[in-house]
Amino acid sequence: MSRLKFNLLMASSVLASAVSVAPASYAQTSVDDEDKIVVTAQRREQSLQDVSVAVTVVTGDQLKDQGVTNINQLQNTAPNLEVEPAFGGGAAQFRLRGVGFQDYATNNAPTVGVYVNEVAFPVPVMTQGLIYDIERVEVLRGPQGTLYGRNTTGGAINFITKKPTEEFGAGIFAEYGRFNEFKTEGYISGPITESLRARISASTQQGGGWQHNRDTGEEIGDADRGGVRGLFEFEPTSNLEFLFDAHYSWDNSENQGLYLINDLTTQGGFGPTISADADRSKTGWGVSPVLLADIGASPDRKPGRDNSGWGVSLNGALDLGGAILNSITSYESLDRSELGDWDSSASIEADTFFGSDVSVFSQEVRLSSDGEGALVWQVGLYYSKQDLNERYFSDFIDIFGTYGRVNYDQTVESVAIFGQAEYAISDQINLIAGLRLESEDRFLEGFGTAFGGATALPPTDVTTAMEPLTGKAGIEYTPTEDILLYASVSRGTKSGGFTTYNTGQESSIQPFAPEVLWAYEVGFKTDVIDNLTVNGAAFYYDYSNQQVLSAVYGENGPVGRFANAPQSKIYGAELELVWQPLPNLNIIQAFGYKEGEYVEFFDLDVPASRAADMAVYVDRAGEALPFPDFSYSGSASYLIDLGEYGVIAETNYSRRDFYPSWLGSTYDVDAYWLVNASVSISPANGPWSLGVWVRNVFDKEYDLTRNFFTSADIAQPGRPRTFGIRLSADI
Repeated sequence: MSRLKFNLLMASSVLASAVSVAPASYAQTSVDDEDKIVVTAQRREQSLQDVSVAVTVVTGDQLKDQGVTNINQLQNTAPNLEVEPAFGGGAAQFRLRGVGFQDYATNNAPTVGVYVNEVAFPVPVMTQGLIYDIERVEVLRGPQGTLYGRNTTGGAINFITKKPTEEFGAGIFAEYGRFNEFKTEGYISGPITESLRARISASTQQGGGWQHNRDTGEEIGDADRGGVRGLFEFEPTSNLEFLFDAHYSWDNSENQGLYLINDLTTQGGFGPTISADADRSKTGWGVSPVLLADIGASPDRKPGRDNSGWGVSLNGALDLGGAILNSITSYESLDRSELGDWDSSASIEADTFFGSDVSVFSQEVRLSSDGEGALVWQVGLYYSKQDLNERYFSDFIDIFGTYGRVNYDQTVESVAIFGQAEYAISDQINLIAGLRLESEDRFLEGFGTAFGGATALPPTDVTTAMEPLTGKAGIEYTPTEDILLYASVSRGTKSGGFTTYNTGQESSIQPFAPEVLWAYEVGFKTDVIDNLTVNGAAFYYDYSNQQVLSAVYGENGPVGRFANAPQSKIYGAELELVWQPLPNLNIIQAFGYKEGEYVEFFDLDVPASRAADMAVYVDRAGEALPFPDFSYSGSASYLIDLGEYGVIAETNYSRRDFYPSWLGSTYDVDAYWLVNASVSISPANGPWSLGVWVRNVFDKEYDLTRNFFTSADIAQPGRPRTFGIRLSADI
């Protein structure tokens, strides 16, 4: 092979740990002396093959290969991960191994924790910023609480951005594609003084709208978002270092349009009928002047966002000699203004507005061993305070003659003590134990619901709290240096909360209880055969008080509300492998499987209640939990060595399984395949790369989610085939 530096060995080690489905190109990521991928999934640097947790790692270059620009698109990069969008807007609904929470409001905690440079983003809508300048993403499956400040039942997604460099460097990446979609990002990095280094990065995404108003032909869906981040590393002494992170983001994008999956007879059945859309590129919208004036919006405003956020964090590490003291102080803020049209028509029957002011302060302190010796340990203290002021309006003027208003404040205070220890009783056997004790209080204050501005229910204050004891116990067995076998049992919990979007329903403010998950897992990681790595895990989850989206029957029919299913269970497995059959060929495969069912749950039957025009209940014991059973993804990349130049041809693909809906078969989402491909060329040891790409190669028509609001049955479509060019250059 020529001097062209295509690091297939590093790519293999990345993917060998169940890591990713995107192809390796000129991947830049943390590696140790043995070309093993290094992760911080357990809050210290380790080779991924030595971590007894099911973890998927995706590098920043791999995200670019797949066109991933926000967290929702990660679902095609890790097995048993789904990220469902809510009605075309900016709220992500995460699900890992079937553990998820379907909520389009802002006030409740997710089942999956999201972290950026070790700082938690506990409000899901705060995760919707543009992804850029990423070193890697780590997706951890299973409860995470004995090593992390937040407690989750589903897992954690860790974003690690690229850090300041010891030598000066700068670079730019630009991509242009179909529908006038343009994305660019750049950075400048290097030393300022002998002990101070900095990295400034920025990115923006524009255009890309591919849908049109079925009545006027007006386009919708253009992106207009961006961000800037400054990272500063300071090492005043040999045993003390700081990382200061300051960032700002904005999102003035238009919403993804929805389309009608059934005919819509407007005005409660007394108005004109709008035919179902045979073309997913067609949509519609229209908001009443009354609501627009109430929120201070212009009369011609399209459904979309006017959001901005900023944050700062200071991460300090002091080496005490035998132990390391870490402190992470952070503050994050989001100002959200989002207008949606959930009836996908000019009729004003299901139009919504979210006005949210969110702030989160957190402080984490950890003391940990330096990793030497048979005993490795960590203890930590975490404090967080969330403040939320929210307005949620629903515009029903054409169907109910008015619009609804919900206003409330919410404060969440959390304090937790957590720790984990590992003890090697021999060269082959390692024992793991961890505990977590926390106290969380949620205060819903001044909750008022009204129609047309007149108070319908008096403002109300209500609280919910939890003080769970959770933990983990596990064992690792390494019969040879190429095989890791492990087993674990862990207990996780997720906060209770409130259903805050049911205008006029007193049941909205009745809190639902925390959920508790016992997770049992066995797994293996192997490098026994040269150029072939196979990793796998199997799991069984025992759920108590699972939080599920259900409904209550109100004056106008079923209205969504969260409930607790007393008992349920989930089980499944994952298998991931990387194979390098030829020196220049890399093949990756990832499989996920899961099933679940309710063991005990008496629930409102929404389709039957709508048909009967009255409340109808059903015993769901033995009924399958509504999520896709299978996931499959893979990639293949091949380097063509031309001497002074190299050409990389790659393809990556994924299959999402049939997704049954708890709302009835009308809202089931069919299975679909997605295939992407790219070809790029770069000189040996050269500073640039030029490529072409195609995403959704076969122009597959598919839906990301289906739902209804009032009488409109709608779906959010996935993007059609796109293609374009990209250029990257570094100095």
